[in-house]
Amino acid sequence: MTNIPLSGTLTADGHVLTQRVYYEDTDFSGVVYHARYLHFMERGRTDFLRCLGVEQARLHAAEGEGLAFVVHRMEIDFKGSARMDDILTILTTSERAAGAKLVLVQEVRVGERVLIAARVVVAVVNRAGRPRRLPADLTAKFG
Repeated sequence: MTNIPLSGTLTADGHVLTQRVYYEDTDFSGVVYHARYLHFMERGRTDFLRCLGVEQARLHAAEGEGLAFVVHRMEIDFKGSARMDDILTILTTSERAAGAKLVLVQEVRVGERVLIAARVVVAVVNRAGRPRRLPADLTAKFG
């Protein structure tokens, strides 16, 4: 049995997370409900940050304004469907990190078959929800 880290792994291209499709993820026919892919991609983005050493809870609670990441825009192409018990691979790569935005590209696959292709623009905001620049040390992690 392969020991895969719970938070996935960083690769030269970005981040890889493996998730199983459970009954709760599917509709009555056993096919993954379209909105569940948002959950899988959120886990991919969160664990990508975690593997980069970005602690979101600490950023939010930091003295001063604190920082948080919020999805600003998402473009999704639904190319195929997963079924119950499929093993999904969620790939997350950084396209750009500058100013108050982070642009990530994500794919959800079963094997080599791409089911979902998405481009996600994440805004950096303070606790009041106002845009803030991504600090240089964090910007460098997405390089």
